[in-house]
Amino acid sequence: MLKLTGVTKNYYVGDIIVGALRGIDIEFRKSEFVSILGPSGCGKTTMLNIIGGLDRYTSGDLTVNGVSTREYRDTDWDAYRNRRVGFVFQTYNLILHQTVLANVELAMTLSGVSKAERRKRAAEVLERVGLGDQLEKRPNQLSGGQMQRVAIARALVNNPEILLADEPTGSLDSENSVQIAEILKEIARDRLVILVTHNAELAQQYSTRIVRLMDGRITHDSNPYSADTEAAVRIEKPPKKERKPAMSLATALSLSLNNLMTKKARTFLTSFAGSIGIIGIALILSLSSGMQGYIAGVQRDTMSNYPVLIEQTTMDMSAIIGAAIGARRQRESHDLDKVYSRNVMANMMDSMRQQMSTNDLRAFKQFIEGDESGIAGLANDIKYGYSTPMNVYRADVSDGVFQVHPNSLFGRSASQQGMGAGMSVGMSMRQSGQNSDLWQELLANDELLNLQYDVIAGRMPESFDEIVLFVSRRNEITDFAMFSLGLKDPAELDTMMRDISLGKETGVEQASFDYDEILGLTFKLVPNTDCYQKLGGTWVDRREDAEFMAGVVGGATELKIVGILRPAEGVSVSDTPSGGMAVIGYTAALTEYLIDTVNNSPIVREQRKNPGMDVLTGLPFATPGATSPDLSVLSPEQQAYLALLSPEEREAAMSSYLPVSKATYDENMKILGVTDLESPSSISIYPKDFDSKNSIKAIIDDYNKRMTEDGKAESVIQYTDFIDLMLSSVTTVINAISYILIAFV
Repeated sequence: MLKLTGVTKNYYVGDIIVGALRGIDIEFRKSEFVSILGPSGCGKTTMLNIIGGLDRYTSGDLTVNGVSTREYRDTDWDAYRNRRVGFVFQTYNLILHQTVLANVELAMTLSGVSKAERRKRAAEVLERVGLGDQLEKRPNQLSGGQMQRVAIARALVNNPEILLADEPTGSLDSENSVQIAEILKEIARDRLVILVTHNAELAQQYSTRIVRLMDGRITHDSNPYSADTEAAVRIEKPPKKERKPAMSLATALSLSLNNLMTKKARTFLTSFAGSIGIIGIALILSLSSGMQGYIAGVQRDTMSNYPVLIEQTTMDMSAIIGAAIGARRQRESHDLDKVYSRNVMANMMDSMRQQMSTNDLRAFKQFIEGDESGIAGLANDIKYGYSTPMNVYRADVSDGVFQVHPNSLFGRSASQQGMGAGMSVGMSMRQSGQNSDLWQELLANDELLNLQYDVIAGRMPESFDEIVLFVSRRNEITDFAMFSLGLKDPAELDTMMRDISLGKETGVEQASFDYDEILGLTFKLVPNTDCYQKLGGTWVDRREDAEFMAGVVGGATELKIVGILRPAEGVSVSDTPSGGMAVIGYTAALTEYLIDTVNNSPIVREQRKNPGMDVLTGLPFATPGATSPDLSVLSPEQQAYLALLSPEEREAAMSSYLPVSKATYDENMKILGVTDLESPSSISIYPKDFDSKNSIKAIIDDYNKRMTEDGKAESVIQYTDFIDLMLSSVTTVINAISYILIAFV
């Protein structure tokens, strides 16, 4: 039935091997009462654990009903322990808060036995061990002998083939020990009972077979098992009828609920502590997530206001600020007998000259748009600026031509009220930042725009001739912007100027406009080239001719406000784009349309067709590098006449004989606003966050390094990081204050 063949068990303590069993060969009958005796440490409990599947043998084999266990998996051992073996321990191992009946029932929960069946079988087996009247008591209400009988009942309730008892009488007095031995003897009538004990007298009296161990080997067997005919051992897995032990969900829930309700104080304290832990973790995660989101939002919004700026002509502003503060600390030694100048302006201008450089933005634009740079993936947007002037006029010319952009508001007021009031107010407005550009190009990143601004009326622009108006979080724009855009009558500003000059209060009331009034507002885009008219073979600037300009504005491209935008709630972004005074936003498509219109205008086409002739004056451009006029083009009489004149007279006569334009071809193109889209005047890179900003700067630095190594020092790029500039300025000021404090101390 049960057979151990050459079973060994070794324990490893570092490099030391301890042999607990050293070749055990023994076979047991289907039903007998076997007692295993021997001194402590001889291997009794180890042998019992291997038979019960609680421990694994090192070598040899354990066969059950002719089936080898060498190939057993963990699930096979679980089924073996649950259905074929029952355990009785010296310390009972009862659950103290459960009743006697519940303790016995627990052994059947993994066997899938129904509740009614469990209760019936548990009651029967408790009756068998003499505890039929103690079903509802708890273990701590029983004597030691009674508790051991409960343990025996629990071991028997699944009707195992083998009952293993490890010192079940070790904690009992002689009377209770005899009672337990009697019960085990009775159980051994129909199954195998193996008892490990030190009580040789009890074993001699009740056992049918005594096996003695010494140093991991069997030294005596009083009734060894032998069979004349023995079936060959089959090395195979357990029969398929063996099912993996599994507790039903209902049973598991019932036991869990019973355990919780039995120990209410522990359950409450555990739940309370767990709740605190869960809430704490949730709060920490929420706070962390919120802080990370807030920091990411602040970084994103900050980057949208302070780009990495690369201009065609640039200066190292941090070095200039440092030089300015340093100049204030410097003192030249001289006598105190005269009044000496401190060359602050000269030093500043010299510092500006030294820090000024020119960037090759054509080459850098090609680098950015190439596959190797990686800047596009680090940026929310890359905005290209161009030198082409954008002249915008109010569409209504019934009261005269009014230029909206670049703003001409205070120039008009000065001419209306006199230079004094206009100049003083204009200077004040400029010093307070109110004369900033009201028109700015929108970021091309629609996702970022939609995140930072809410469209409170209308929609976002969809074509080049559509623009939007930005308002503050309180739906406000400055009165300066209203006057500039023509929402308020400029004549009202003239009245304000006059009142100020007379020392009167302005008394201006707050104005308001419906969304529909704003959305219906239109402007006219007038390229520089449209302000010139060809008269008598030359192109004449007609900007001072009000009637001519009224006609030009009337036929110009119309720009219409199609949406009103307001900063979104919770977004740390300035009220207007780029943190300036801008209230009108237009798309990059409008910039490209303007440049294309200028580049293809009649005056520009004529100037390109005649690169040696100034189309604005009809005179030839001076020959580059020429030190004296070419006299060969004059007649012999003119040459003879010039030869008789003094140098001063000759120069004056030459200007009448051979007049040349004082301008150049490039200057004319600049005046007209001609620009190549591949040669921007500035590049603004808007990083996604601070890490992206640092990566972009590292890419630019690497680009500069490669340009230098390739002998292209003229292509090195100098950029301005406004955030670092501000931090550098603050640091410089702090250092300056530190110097002052040190000097004072």
